[in-house]
Amino acid sequence: MAGGGSDLQSPKKRKREQAEGKTKAKPRTQVKGGVDGAKRKKHTGAGGYAAHGGAVEAAAKKRPATPREQRLAAKEMSEARKMKRKRHYSLEKELAKLWEKMRCHDVSKEERSKVVSEAIRKMDGKYLDIAGSHVTARVLQTCVKWCSQSERDAIFDELQPHLLTLSRKKYAVFLVKKLIELATKKQFGSFISSLHGHVAKLLPHTIGAAVVDYAFQRATQPQKRQLLLELYSTELQLFKDLTVQSSFSLLETISKLGLQKSSVLQYMTIVIQKILEKGTVEYSIVHTAILEYFTIADKASASDVIRQLIPLLTQGASIIDGDEPSVSPELPKKTKAKKKRSSEPLIVRIMQKREGLKLGISCLKHGSAKDRKKIIKSLKGHIMKLALNDFGCLFLISIISIVDDTKLVSKIVIQELAKHLKELIFDKNGRRPLLQLLHPLCSRYLSPTDLACLSYNVPSLSSREASESTTEVMSENKVDAVTDKDPNGLEGTQNVSESKKDPSQRRHELLIKSELAEALVQSCIENVGELLRSNFGKELLYEVAVGGKDNVLDGVTDRIHMLHDAIASDAAQPKTEDIEHAFENFFSSRVIRRMIIDCPAFAITLWRKALQGKYKLWAEGHSSKVVAAFMESPNSEVRDLAKPKLQPLIDSGILKVPDHKDVEK
Repeated sequence: MAGGGSDLQSPKKRKREQAEGKTKAKPRTQVKGGVDGAKRKKHTGAGGYAAHGGAVEAAAKKRPATPREQRLAAKEMSEARKMKRKRHYSLEKELAKLWEKMRCHDVSKEERSKVVSEAIRKMDGKYLDIAGSHVTARVLQTCVKWCSQSERDAIFDELQPHLLTLSRKKYAVFLVKKLIELATKKQFGSFISSLHGHVAKLLPHTIGAAVVDYAFQRATQPQKRQLLLELYSTELQLFKDLTVQSSFSLLETISKLGLQKSSVLQYMTIVIQKILEKGTVEYSIVHTAILEYFTIADKASASDVIRQLIPLLTQGASIIDGDEPSVSPELPKKTKAKKKRSSEPLIVRIMQKREGLKLGISCLKHGSAKDRKKIIKSLKGHIMKLALNDFGCLFLISIISIVDDTKLVSKIVIQELAKHLKELIFDKNGRRPLLQLLHPLCSRYLSPTDLACLSYNVPSLSSREASESTTEVMSENKVDAVTDKDPNGLEGTQNVSESKKDPSQRRHELLIKSELAEALVQSCIENVGELLRSNFGKELLYEVAVGGKDNVLDGVTDRIHMLHDAIASDAAQPKTEDIEHAFENFFSSRVIRRMIIDCPAFAITLWRKALQGKYKLWAEGHSSKVVAAFMESPNSEVRDLAKPKLQPLIDSGILKVPDHKDVEK
C-alpha cells in the first residue's frame, strides 16, 4: 500500500511534474481481456475517424452562421415545441389573424359579422380550451361581443357548466364578465343560481371575487339578497329555498327565520376574516356584508374588523395584470401573471358606492388618532378626485368635520382645494366641502340621505356620551321628518361626530388660519358674474357674501365688502342683449334677493350702487322681486333707506310686496 501511494497523485500535480521533467511517461498497460489497444482500434481506425469527421462537417454546415439564420432557426424550434405542447396551436394562430380583422374600428358590420362567424365555426366544440388560453381568450370575448344572439346563446350554453371554473382563471374571467353583461334575463338568473353555495368561497379569491361583485351590481334586489344571505349562515348556504325572501336586512332575516344571533355572528366572522386576510375588500358586495355585520357585532369584533380594514384601505389596490393580451398573439411572451399595486389608495376607489362611503366613514370615526392620520396621508394627491365625486365629497366633509388635527387637514386637504378653487366653486360636488366649512350640515346643500350617511355610526362602537348627546345614527325616515319640519332647508340639526375640539374653532382654523377664506373671497370676486348666474355657484357666493354661519368669515370682513361692491357693480350694468341682467336672470335674481334680506351691509351697498334713481326701472317684471326684498328685510335701516322711494310704487300698485305669511310659505 505504501509503495502504491506514489501513483495516487492529483491531476494538477502530475501535469506540473511532467512539465518540469521530473516524472517519466507511464508505460501502456495491457487492456484486460485482449491485446494492448485492442478496444481503441475500433475508434482509431481510418474508417471510424472518417465517419466521425464527416458528421462534424455536416453539423457545421447545418449550424446557422448569420444572425438572421439564427433567429429563423430559433423561431422554427420554438414553433415545433409549441406544436407539441399545445393541442390547438395552429388554431390559435388562425384565430389571432381573424381577431386582428374583427377588432378594427373601421371594418364594416357585414365584414365583421363574417369574420366573427368564421371564428366561431373554427372554435365550435373547443370553447372551454379556447377560454382558458391567454392568447385566444380575448378572441372569444370579442366574438361574444359582436356575434348574433343565437351564436351567443350557443356559446353560453356550452360554457355554462364551467363558468365557476372559468371565474377563477386570470384570462377567462373577462370572458365570463362579458357573458354576464350580455346575458338574457333567463341566462343571468341561471348564473345567479349556479353561484349558490360558492359565494363565500369565491369572495376571498382574488379573481373570483371580481366576478361575484360584477354579478352583484347587475342583479335585482331579490338576487342581491340571495347572494348576500349565503354569507350569513351555514343553513342559508345549504338550503336554497331559505334565500328566496323579501327581507332587506340581517336583523330582519334573523328574526324571520329564527336564526341564532351568536351562530350567525360566528359564521360571518369566519367569512369576513378570510376576506380580510386575502385583501379582497374593494368590492361592493363585501362592503354591504361588512356593514350588515356591524349591526350585530359586539364591540371587540367590530373594532377588530376596522383595525384590519384601515391598512388595506390606505394601500394601493391589488389588480391583476392581464386585461390585454400580448401585441403579437402568434408569439406570446412567456410572462407570469404579475400583481401590480396602483398608486391610488383603495379608500379612494371604494367611494363609487354609498356602502363604500359608509365603510370609510366608520373607519374614520371609530379609528384612533393614528389611524385618522394614516387615512388622511394616504389621500395626498387624490383630494380633487374625491371632491368631484358624488360620495367622495361627503368623505371629505367627514374629514373636515371630525379630525381635530387641523394642521394635517390644512396641509393635505385644504391646500389642494385652494389650488383648484375656480373648478370647485362651479361644480355640484366640489363646492360641498367648502359649503360645509361655511355652513355645516345645511340641508339646503345636502340631501336627507347624505345627512344620514354623515351621521352613520357602528352601533356597538358608539360611546355612551355620543348616544346621550345630539349625535345619533339617523335613519332616512328620521331625516325626512327633520326636513319636513324645516321646509326651507336652512339648517341640519345633526352633528357628524363628537370631537374634543370645538366645531367653531375647527372651522376658524381651517378657513382663516389656512388662508382659504381669503383665497375663496378673491375667487368669488374674480368670477362674480358667472357665479351669480350659475345654479351651483350662486349658493357658494351667497354663503361667502353673508359671512357664513355664525359669522365664521369675520376675519376677512374687508374682503367681503369688496365682494359686495363687485356684486353691486355687476347689477349696476345696463341691460344688454349679450348677457342677461342680474336682476332678471333666474338664478341671480333669487340669490340677490336672499342676500338683501339676510345681509344688511350688502343691501345698503346694492341700493346705493345699483338702484339709487333706477328703482322705477326694475319695479316691474321679474326684477320686481329684487326691489321688493328691501321692504321685506328684517333690518330697520334697510327698510328706512328704501321705504320713502318704494312706498309710492306700492300704493300705486306698481310694486307688490308679498305678505309675511306668503314669505314663510
